[in-house]
Amino acid sequence: MISAFTNTWKIPELRDRILFTMAMIVIVRLGVHLPLPGVNMDVIREYLDILKKDNEEGAGGGVGAILNVFSGGGLTSMGLFALGIMPYISASIMMQLLSAVVPKLARLKKEDGGQQKINQWTRFVTIAIATIQGFFLAKSLENPTQNPLLRGIGKALEATGQDLVPAFAANAGGTFVAQTVLIIIAGTLFLMWIGDQITERGIGNGVSLIISVNIISSLPGVIVQIWNTFVIDRGSENPFSPLLIVLMVVLFLFVIAAVITVTQGQRRIAVQYARRVAGRREMSGGTQYLPLKVNYAGVMPVIFATAILQLPTQLLGQMTDAAWVRTMGDILSPNGPWFYLLSGFMIFFFSFFWVATMFQPSEVAENLKRGGGYIPGVRPGKPTSDFLDYTMTRLTFAGALFLTLIFMMPFFIGLALDLGANSLITSFFGGTSLLILVGVLLDMMRQIETHLLQRQYDGFLRKGKIKGRQQRQVSGNQASSTSVLYLWVVLAVIVLIAVVALISK
Repeated sequence: MISAFTNTWKIPELRDRILFTMAMIVIVRLGVHLPLPGVNMDVIREYLDILKKDNEEGAGGGVGAILNVFSGGGLTSMGLFALGIMPYISASIMMQLLSAVVPKLARLKKEDGGQQKINQWTRFVTIAIATIQGFFLAKSLENPTQNPLLRGIGKALEATGQDLVPAFAANAGGTFVAQTVLIIIAGTLFLMWIGDQITERGIGNGVSLIISVNIISSLPGVIVQIWNTFVIDRGSENPFSPLLIVLMVVLFLFVIAAVITVTQGQRRIAVQYARRVAGRREMSGGTQYLPLKVNYAGVMPVIFATAILQLPTQLLGQMTDAAWVRTMGDILSPNGPWFYLLSGFMIFFFSFFWVATMFQPSEVAENLKRGGGYIPGVRPGKPTSDFLDYTMTRLTFAGALFLTLIFMMPFFIGLALDLGANSLITSFFGGTSLLILVGVLLDMMRQIETHLLQRQYDGFLRKGKIKGRQQRQVSGNQASSTSVLYLWVVLAVIVLIAVVALISK
């Protein structure tokens, strides 16, 4: 495996793609930490210091936590990429579901150029979602103490000794709200463009890679919290407390191995093709395999369940301060058992719903029949459709059970180690973050291995290759070595200017 990483730099095209991807990641992280105009950075710095001292996560639970993770802390620091790529993800999920449910969209998706038109509509929906979310975020900045995404900001405002609104958002009003909404929309669209550039000219899926980088950005803070909690705070009281770090590392590796196993897990159904003649071509028969994934829905059921449970309370909490809204928020708090109990049922429901909308056994059976293929022991047509539906239902049950256990694991680990159910430490032992990271890294390794095998190099594994679908062929539109060099020079100048400005201040 070490030689495979070394060989990646021997292929000029692959090297340029990796360097281009790294440059785009640097731009994303710079945008996260650049503050919105009109927001007092002194208050933000004081607020972040208080969060570090209190070992808090910053954003509220549920949707707030997901948004803050996907934005890489942009919500907490109120950066230009405050919403991150989440509006585009929400629009993509919405259009995928509509394409499976609405017959007109389903027919359009199968036509030539139909997918491009759906992608264009997805971008329009992204602008609409970013406008709504940006408006609520801008309005909440006028009264930051009532913003659930900025809990504890009142301590920072008191520490600075300034009034609430003027200290945090200067010139609050209609102009401030309009300016903030436009900047947030522009930031989301710019991130979406960067994601497309990474997919086309870099390595890996751009949007998923941006999310993964934002998740990994919180890892240093987790390491510091683990050290402070088990060595400094609890080490003086219990000398065996530091040994829990070793146990947590072993558990973390075990959870990653389990996620990789289930993510890569497939039920391979043998499909036999008869020997046939098509025009002047004679096509020989043989046996191929139809792979059915155990976790077909991926991380989507977890995102759906969390969003549906927390989105109403988040929106209602910003619009009204009624007693019933606070009661609903307490019941659906991520620290409570009701949240995890309802989430478990909804994860099961959305797992089967996603498979029912995205996997059509009757269509697969019809395609096999047209291509002259059949499953041994199963008659073509409706019996094949029933067999595929029965098999996929059992696989979906196993995948839904696995997603539920992974989602609940941070809760149980937090209770066992007395860390709290919504701790930043336990978030890396399950939930949405770990599933996204594993999926994205596996996808990148498949693409890199494809480049290596095409150049007659060994892959990451001595025998076989990383399991999964074959990636798209290289388009040839990768960035040239000269443009990548210029890009890195510009980034180096920007970073140098920022360092000089920080030192002078």
